Amino acid sequence: MPFLIEPDPSFKDALHHADRALAGIWVCSGSPLVAEICAGAGFDWIFIDAEHSPNGLESILGQLQSVRGYPVIPVVRPPVNDTVMIKQYLDLGVQSLIIPMVNNAVEARAAVSACHYPPMGVRGVGSALARSARWNRVPDYLTRAGETLTLMVQIESAEAVANVKEIVETEGVDGIFIGPSDLAASMGVIGQQDHPDVVAAVERAIAVGRAAGKYVGVNAFAEASAHRYIELGAHYVGVGADVALLARGTEALAAKFLPSAGSQAGAPASY
Repeated sequence: MPFLIEPDPSFKDALHHADRALAGIWVCSGSPLVAEICAGAGFDWIFIDAEHSPNGLESILGQLQSVRGYPVIPVVRPPVNDTVMIKQYLDLGVQSLIIPMVNNAVEARAAVSACHYPPMGVRGVGSALARSARWNRVPDYLTRAGETLTLMVQIESAEAVANVKEIVETEGVDGIFIGPSDLAASMGVIGQQDHPDVVAAVERAIAVGRAAGKYVGVNAFAEASAHRYIELGAHYVGVGADVALLARGTEALAAKFLPSAGSQAGAPASY
């Protein structure tokens, strides 16, 4: 008789029970080893990124497996809001998704549809073949899959901010994740995440999301910005990235022994 398995907790479960904002770290290296190091660091969640990182299905699977034994929630971002790709991620066992570049309610509804089996959505049925259902070892997976699914959509353009009320009110969207970097670019102030207009747009999205009763997250690698958005009510914040920490850390170490290295070091991360 097969060993029956219960689904893992989803991000929305952790957010529901939290009494503070949850801090997360990006894992952009594509390395299961680095993902495991980050998973054991004490963060609440790790953000496995495939939009700007060298991640395919196999490397995402390896990272999900490597962090499985740690008390951290893996959240995965596909490179695009695509029905087939989202289906593949879900079948890998991804339970918490952040979908990039969602600009309006139509695109939000498409993401919801991709995440759910009929009649709510269009997700293809392949649970007997997939890690998501542990190859049919999760009891009643087909009827319960939505219970442990968390769907966040990214607000990262001026258009998305203008449409944020309709986006957060979309049935099946659990929350939003605000990206100040792309937002700044779309507002004509690229690289200026602290520009007053960008900050105002972020604050508006936070307020609208909270008013709708949805979870709100923000990307904020600058510590002061992270604390400011937490004070404004952000439920979760991305506070750093594995590759940025490695870049800055190795630069600082090199500068201690090779003074010329300091002058060639990169600027602090501002994603």
